[in-house]
Amino acid sequence: MKPAMETAAEENTEQSQERKGCFECCIKCLGGVPYASLVATILCFSGVALFCGCGHVALAGTVAILEQHFSTNTSDHALLSEVIQLMQYVIYGIASFFFLYGIILLAEGFYTTSAVKELHGEFKTTACGRCISGMFVFLTYVLGVAWLGVFGFSAVPVFMFYNIWSTCEVIKSPQTNGTAGVEQICVDVRQYGIIPWNAFPGKICGSALENICNTNEFYMSYHLFIVACAGAGATVIALLIYMMATTYNYAVLKFKSREDCCTKF
Repeated sequence: MKPAMETAAEENTEQSQERKGCFECCIKCLGGVPYASLVATILCFSGVALFCGCGHVALAGTVAILEQHFSTNTSDHALLSEVIQLMQYVIYGIASFFFLYGIILLAEGFYTTSAVKELHGEFKTTACGRCISGMFVFLTYVLGVAWLGVFGFSAVPVFMFYNIWSTCEVIKSPQTNGTAGVEQICVDVRQYGIIPWNAFPGKICGSALENICNTNEFYMSYHLFIVACAGAGATVIALLIYMMATTYNYAVLKFKSREDCCTKF
């Protein structure tokens, strides 16, 4: 009986050590995950997808509204149509670029975190590795500033559509509905500079303006522009997180040999 009990105890000890080894391995792997970069990547992908997808459809709807109601002559808005078409192609490029850039930054976060925490041996870094990390810091800062401009630019169509929508709400209000003054309430999109002043009709008033607000093109374009603006804002937040993560990682890589610190990014 004694040898059997000893054998069973040894087997239990081995199983316990094996389970402990698996647990420690999982903890070690989880310790190498750059959580901030992971959150930023998810937020960046979501924001860019919303901005590009909704923005593309909203631009197409805007052209349809202008052609049908505000500028019946094609030559009056030919330049605007070309600009919108160019912007739609740019959207394709933005989506592709940020998909690749997000993956690269996430991979760089895994590399830096693993190197600093010495998960795969002693800490080692090269001048080339530090230069690459510094390049990502600079590029992320530039992209962050650029996306602040994109975020501000994406708010412009939201402002325009909101003005049109609020004017329609005034027309629908009981104080003005059914009165002669309704036909004097107008929206002139020429004042925004998107179509020339000689565009016809350019200005829509009264019940005709209310009919425009009731169309599916207006409803969809207005809300899609709002979602696209929100997506641009989410991308700005993601890039701010990337800025903090890449800057911290670069500083740790540079001074790791002199300071006993590690990164959670």
